[in-house]
Parts: sequence; C-alpha cells; structure tokens
Amino acid sequence: MANESLGIFQMISGAGPMVKLVLLTLLFFSVTSWTIIILKFRTIRRAHKESLIFVETFWKSKNLSDAYSLAKELSYSSIGKVFRTAYSELKKLSSAGIGASSEVGIVMGGNGIDNVRRTLRRATSQEVTRLMQLTPFLATAGSTAPFIGLFGTVWGIMNSFQGIAYKGSANLAVVAPGIAEALIATAVGLMVAIPSVIAYNYFAQRIRIIEVELNNFSSDFLNIVERDILRKGNGK
Repeated sequence: MANESLGIFQMISGAGPMVKLVLLTLLFFSVTSWTIIILKFRTIRRAHKESLIFVETFWKSKNLSDAYSLAKELSYSSIGKVFRTAYSELKKLSSAGIGASSEVGIVMGGNGIDNVRRTLRRATSQEVTRLMQLTPFLATAGSTAPFIGLFGTVWGIMNSFQGIAYKGSANLAVVAPGIAEALIATAVGLMVAIPSVIAYNYFAQRIRIIEVELNNFSSDFLNIVERDILRKGNGK
C-alpha cells in the first residue's frame, strides 16, 4: 500500500507543468467545496433544529411578545427570523398609528395586512437566499471539475505521444508512465465532482423544505392577525 501511494506521488511530481496546474486548480475546488459542505451542513442543521424549537414554543406562547423574545435567542432559526421581521413591521404600524393587535397593540385595516404580507414574503425570500449562498459553487465544481481533469488528461496524453515520437519507441514501458500521470487528473476531477454534486442536491432539497415551512408559517401568522382583526371588528 505504501509503495502504491509513493508511486502516485511520484507520478504527480513527475507530471508536466500544465497537468500540475490542473491538479492545483482541482485542489482549490476540493478544499473550497469541502469547506462549504461543512459550513452549510452545520448551518442548515442548526436552522432546522432551532426552527422546531421556535414553532413548538410559538404555539404555546400566550402573546407575540413572548415569542419575539424567544426568536431573538434562536438566532439560527429561519422561521424565527421571519417572525421577528413581521413582528417589527407590526410594531412600526402601531407607532404610525395604523392600529394594533390585541397582542401587539394594533388593530389594522386591509393596508396593514398587505404590509405584513409583503414583509413576510420579502423576509422569506431573503432567508432562502441567505441559505443558498455559496451552494452554487458546489454545482459549479460538480459540473466543471471532470472537464478540468479531462483537460489535464488530454494534455498529458499529448505529451506522452510527443515523448514516443521523440524516443522513437512505442512499447508499454515508454507509454504507460505518461498515460498514468495524465489519468490522475481525470481521477482527481471525479473525486472533486462527486461529493460536490451530492452535497448540492442534498442542500437544495433541505432548503426547499425550509422554504415550504416558512411559507406555511407565514400563512398561519397572517391567519392569526386576520382573526384578531375580525374579532376586534365584531367587538369581541
């Protein structure tokens, strides 16, 4: 096993300048991709965990101010962030004299509801965009790394054939080392691309689920506000 590893390093060190440049490029893609994978996995996992805590507590809260206090503590919760934005908008409407809810001191008309709806939609869009940051690099690495590696392979094989023509010999001992060096670039390209594509698809799926949860919470929150307005309008 040690001899095989040594052979691989020897092939890399003996590769031509262009193949080495390709390998360095792929190394950059690999390090960056794995850094993004680790960061995104931790962020999305914590966002999901804290959102579950917030939603459970939200429906048990007696008023929105208590839920707002909890949302400030759960800084990674996507639903908590959207709620904080909507709650702040309600407070602004209250300060502007548009009205207040029984829980935030505001009774709003149709314009107030529209403002809250737009705020929820904008906050949801911003949160999804934040979660999607850096993940396009994974898609880029997954789609381009194999071609970068293939370029290194093709270049290395070209050099091998030039060496054959120069030496005037085409036996296996002459051809094999150069082709082996060239094929390393394709292998490294695939090693970069495969985990990047898997991670990108996983994160995209998780973010779509979070987006659905944000939209569902936004609808529930609007229903709470509208029911409060209707109850106030009926004088109950």
